[in-house]
Amino acid sequence: MKVTVCQINPRPGRLEEYLSNLIDHIAAEDSDFLLLPEMGFSAWLAGSKDVDATKWNASVASHEAHIARLDEMGVDAILGTRPITLANGSRRNEAYIWSAADRRAVGFHQKYYLPDEPDYWEHSWYDRGPKKFDTARALDLRIGVQICTEMWFFEWARHYAAAQADLLCVPRATPHGNTNKWLAGGRAAAVCSGAYCLSSNLWAEAGSGANLGGVGWVIDPDGNILATTDDDTPFVTVDIDPEIARAAKSGYPRYVPE
Repeated sequence: MKVTVCQINPRPGRLEEYLSNLIDHIAAEDSDFLLLPEMGFSAWLAGSKDVDATKWNASVASHEAHIARLDEMGVDAILGTRPITLANGSRRNEAYIWSAADRRAVGFHQKYYLPDEPDYWEHSWYDRGPKKFDTARALDLRIGVQICTEMWFFEWARHYAAAQADLLCVPRATPHGNTNKWLAGGRAAAVCSGAYCLSSNLWAEAGSGANLGGVGWVIDPDGNILATTDDDTPFVTVDIDPEIARAAKSGYPRYVPE
């Protein structure tokens, strides 16, 4: 099975260029599964502390419009996150799974651990969801998700090991200059979960007004880095074997009782 991770520039005037190039990459690689970055279909709202309902609503609309066109990606299944507004007005960051079989996005987790600091004023912009870390199903895979900051709460990687997840997806919006820290966390999450850890990140040029540092990855269940993206290679595709993840659940440290 082939999986694709990416780094995408979400700024106006750049997003469509990146998505077009991503479509070409997927076609050339004949990929099966795509992980998108965190809220990747509009400019990064949480870079500013000034919460603006008009900008939030525009982001919701942009994500809805792009999700309606996900069949153009030419891939069998896609995981991403999107801004949503509940009936009571609560704003959330929701992970969804999309499949070519039914051509619709199904939400299955709302981000719970929310930072609130310069460049990442997330708790100011939206509310935390329920403390639930469910799995999604696609392509005969069990798929877990930890949205960005959630990756650092490794008890949930252990939870996904118990849930027999084949993939642990980490859609991100993280800064320039701390790649090694995030890669270390991704390797630990892979080992704790016994799953392939996939991550895609937002990216923008340093000094452009959004601190988005890119670098996506694919890491195997033993913590080995199989591939990473960079500024010159924003998309990578890796051939993985889900049976390796399934066998890993009985290995160290996954088998050790809580």
